Amino acid sequence: MQTQAPLFNRRKLVTLIWPLFLEQILSVTMGMADTLMVSGVGEAAVSSVSLVDSLNVLIVQIVSALATGGAVIASQYMGRQDEENARHSAAQLYCVLGISTVTLMVICLALSRPLLRLVFGSIDDDVMVFAQQYLIITALSYPFIGFYNGGAALFRAQGNSRISMLASLVMNLVNIAGNALLIYGFRMGVIGAALATLVGRVIAAVWLMLQNQSLSNPMRVQSWQELRPHKDTILRILGIGIPSGLENGMFQIGKLCVSSLTSTLGTSAIAANAVANSVSTLANIPGNTISLAMIPVVGQCLGAGEKKQAKRYSLLLIATAMTGLVLTNLAMFAIIPYLTGWFSLSAEAASMCVAVVRWFDVFSVFFWVSSFTLPNALRSGGDAKYTMTVSIVSMWLFRVMLSYIFVLKFDMGLTGVWFGMFIDWICRGICFWARFLSGKWMEHKVI
Repeated sequence: MQTQAPLFNRRKLVTLIWPLFLEQILSVTMGMADTLMVSGVGEAAVSSVSLVDSLNVLIVQIVSALATGGAVIASQYMGRQDEENARHSAAQLYCVLGISTVTLMVICLALSRPLLRLVFGSIDDDVMVFAQQYLIITALSYPFIGFYNGGAALFRAQGNSRISMLASLVMNLVNIAGNALLIYGFRMGVIGAALATLVGRVIAAVWLMLQNQSLSNPMRVQSWQELRPHKDTILRILGIGIPSGLENGMFQIGKLCVSSLTSTLGTSAIAANAVANSVSTLANIPGNTISLAMIPVVGQCLGAGEKKQAKRYSLLLIATAMTGLVLTNLAMFAIIPYLTGWFSLSAEAASMCVAVVRWFDVFSVFFWVSSFTLPNALRSGGDAKYTMTVSIVSMWLFRVMLSYIFVLKFDMGLTGVWFGMFIDWICRGICFWARFLSGKWMEHKVI
């Protein structure tokens, strides 16, 4: 195939990345708003929201993996300028997401307490009551977060990240306003935080689906007939979505195992871990932004047959992410003692939180991009099975097993849990760089 002009000039990249950056800020704001506002209710409330959110993240990650499968297929069709198949793949993605999210919702509603006991074992009674309330209400939002993720991924696949950013803005404004009204106005505590999250997701999903049906959108669903399951297209989506879903699912299950370990360290450790997880996402905003941008950029390049451009843009985006992470982690290292004061933590919990976040800042600068941004380039080429295998093996060998060793054998407490995670980053990053430099990730036939 004859070499084309660059598919993404500087203006096009900035137009894609800038709204994604704002969207990530809004997404992190939502998570912090829940934790910050609930913290006024007490450490038991913070702990319950943190524990359930670790389970909810598992669900969201599985949904996001399916959305990623659809986005990779759609972006490659867009790179080939085949709008008919791009639209067809979009409709089938909504079909897959609808079936899977409703199923997950029903399971969580029917088995809320047994699930919490299975995952987190023995936790304080007041934490369990709050956790069950929060899980039941947020489970109702699973279908809506599914359609939200699917719609956002498809707009990004076209290079239009503005729509997903606006949807995130709608969701966050509703969530924060709802938190303020229900938690502080009506004194509803954890239930108020969960209801605000549910309403925000419902409104954002409905708004995004209305945007999807705009006549100017090449991926709009033109008839109900297009939503009927189509085996070949669904298999293409699942060919990327299932390995990514298994990868994300096992990743979150591993984190849940570690959360179970953290819960044995006491309520202060759980609260410190919750706040540390929440605030550390601020420092990761540049990395997460570029991870989202990687799929449409690399996917469209490979769909157009431009392997050299796919590799060049991957390296450019990785360098951009690392530069951003240096700036944000330096800032977080400096302000974390002041930031913990917002969360009404005990002195013991605040001290633990500052320690682990500062370690996080150091390791994130050097290893986060290789572990999480780089594999999205591989997935865009259809190399999802490789990323799945590496991530699952590394997770269980290093993050889970080493966390237990560091905590139970070396008495490292919460710091040991986080050091297991850092070693996991390093090992998977080495594997992903080896695969990227070999070029094998570009040899798959996705469409």
